[in-house]
Amino acid sequence: MFHYLSFRSALAIIISLLFTLFFGKKMIRYLQRQQIGEEIRNLGLEGQMQKKGTPTMGGLIIILAILIPTLLLGDLGNIYILLMIAATIWMGMVGFADDYIKVFRKHKEGLPGRMKILGQIVLGLMVGLTLFLSNDVVIRERTTKVSPGSEVEVVDGAAAGEQRTVFLTPEKKTTQTTIPFFKNNEFNYADVLFFLPTEKAEKWAWVVYVLACIFIVTAVSNGANLTDGLDGLATGISAIIGVTLGIFAYLSGNVIYADYLHIMYIPHSGELVVFMAAMIGATIGFLWYNSFPAQVFMGDTGSLALGGIIAVFAIMIRKELLIPILCGVFFVESISVMLQVSYFKRTKRKYGEGRRIFLMAPLHHHYQKKGYPEPKIVTRFWIIGMILAVVTIVTLKIR
Repeated sequence: MFHYLSFRSALAIIISLLFTLFFGKKMIRYLQRQQIGEEIRNLGLEGQMQKKGTPTMGGLIIILAILIPTLLLGDLGNIYILLMIAATIWMGMVGFADDYIKVFRKHKEGLPGRMKILGQIVLGLMVGLTLFLSNDVVIRERTTKVSPGSEVEVVDGAAAGEQRTVFLTPEKKTTQTTIPFFKNNEFNYADVLFFLPTEKAEKWAWVVYVLACIFIVTAVSNGANLTDGLDGLATGISAIIGVTLGIFAYLSGNVIYADYLHIMYIPHSGELVVFMAAMIGATIGFLWYNSFPAQVFMGDTGSLALGGIIAVFAIMIRKELLIPILCGVFFVESISVMLQVSYFKRTKRKYGEGRRIFLMAPLHHHYQKKGYPEPKIVTRFWIIGMILAVVTIVTLKIR
């Protein structure tokens, strides 16, 4: 049974979910005894000060619930699994350092922003270089021929009685990725260097690729961090994104489905489904305690780790250009902060007094200021996240 990816993935969800539910309760009690509670800055939001003292650093529960099933059930010789484990631990450490400074050192600002960015840059650099240099990271292109008596079962669109044989080109290393909504949906980072001769563009494509990895890791992890401002918001959105990425990993790692959907076939990437299954179980289990009214907060330990996981996972299965759609909630939350800060600074220079676009940023606080109950805001953001997830999956067929 353990040879079946579906069985190991299902078991990973169950183990991570049960671990989070049972270990989470003990962890919350321990955090309460140690008085590791959230320091709340009064922003004038309804019900905000009632959260003061709620245990934080609960992201440790999520990280452990992801790593344990992965170590037990995943293929530890798989480069993708090893890189995901490294990414989870690394971003968890960056977030833990931030929470530690806030809770134990009593510095409300936590880890300096430049240090967080440095941690994200290091991860992006590590991921980009590993994926580019490792000989285990390859793709295989496919051509299709319809013929009788083949070993592959008939698929939709084939004539009755005909079967389809999938012919694959040799494995090759490339910086190709996927562009949504285009029929010919493969894009090579070398194309960015269009002003160079083809050979030179191919030679230096790795620079563009690594820079893209750094930007994506930084943007998504910060987006997840900014979204983690209401009970259950970042946790629920991360679970929705995780389900979608798990589907893409399964399809990309299966030669038959990849051929049928005309998407890039990435050998050995199907193993990532086990990891993502563990993350889904961990986030759903954590939501049991993190939903309104929250008994525990994930802190930066959890939010930065989840953001890093999502970013690196999307890069590995070459669906990083789908992130603005799939992670639309993270994206909008980040944009709302950037617009608010830039507009405030600009109007302050121009008029001597800063003005605001939103009542408060990130965006979820804007709706709190407008008087919406916290559970309603969270639920509606979840619904939007589900719609975006469906749109992302639909890109497989609508091109």
